[in-house]
Amino acid sequence: MALHPQASALIAMMEARNAPKFADQTPQEARASRAATDYKSDEFVHEMRDVNALGVRCRLYKPSADNNLGLLVFFHGGGWVIGSIESHDGVCRSLANQSGHAILSVDYRLAPEDPFPNGLEDGIRATLWAHQNSDDLGIDPTRIAVGGDSAGGNLAAVIAQLQPVPLVFQALIYPVTDCRMGTESYTENAAGPFLRSIDMTAFIDLYIGDITTANDPRVSPIMASPATLASCPPAIIITAGHDPLRDEGEEYGHALIANGVHASIVRYFGMFHGFFSLFPWLDDGKAAVSHVASAVRTALAPTSA
Repeated sequence: MALHPQASALIAMMEARNAPKFADQTPQEARASRAATDYKSDEFVHEMRDVNALGVRCRLYKPSADNNLGLLVFFHGGGWVIGSIESHDGVCRSLANQSGHAILSVDYRLAPEDPFPNGLEDGIRATLWAHQNSDDLGIDPTRIAVGGDSAGGNLAAVIAQLQPVPLVFQALIYPVTDCRMGTESYTENAAGPFLRSIDMTAFIDLYIGDITTANDPRVSPIMASPATLASCPPAIIITAGHDPLRDEGEEYGHALIANGVHASIVRYFGMFHGFFSLFPWLDDGKAAVSHVASAVRTALAPTSA
């Protein structure tokens, strides 16, 4: 299927800027390029504040004064190398308001300065901290979910397997689930748009280097044992048709289902990697944000509701 006309127009606009791709820059240059194009949202949220989660900077979003909210711990994308809580501020505002629950966005450490497993450990610490400080946050510690896009979806999936605290849901948006990079969508979408296979090679090399291998389930959650997969919370998995990561996200969803986990797998056929965080310019991006928010709202609803 061809790119959606809105996606084609947005890609053309990006390409007209002649900005270098990730693999053609240093990580520091890529971070600066990404930060320069961060979407600055002015969407009102009832409460937003930065917090220190056992040494990890996070940002809390609360859509109301309710002190019995569920919580989605959110991990931003960016190949474990770029991105920040600022790059995904607009996404988190909308997820909080549309879901009716709190969002804790995690500013985990980035490679190559802090390679695997540092970012993962930050995610675990932030999730533990939220569970331990539920009263101060105004959330119910029995209604916590994890989620994220791309590399953030990878961290969310791994944390959902490790279960440092009881988790009731996971929202994975075009997640990295298989760092072996062997799926058909890697070949089909090798040149992008937006994300190329060569960029993913660079991201994975910077993240894991020779510290571990792509067979490690802590970097490739699809490699987890059937028992581990069966222990995971229910999931929604969003993929994009024109994305090197499409197949591994969907295969991970099918692996969860095969092991008895309730999971919904939704492909946006005309979209490319990154469309979720580009929702201000894409109708399918807005639809995907609303879809995830609806799933989170249902999953985190009080059991008495």
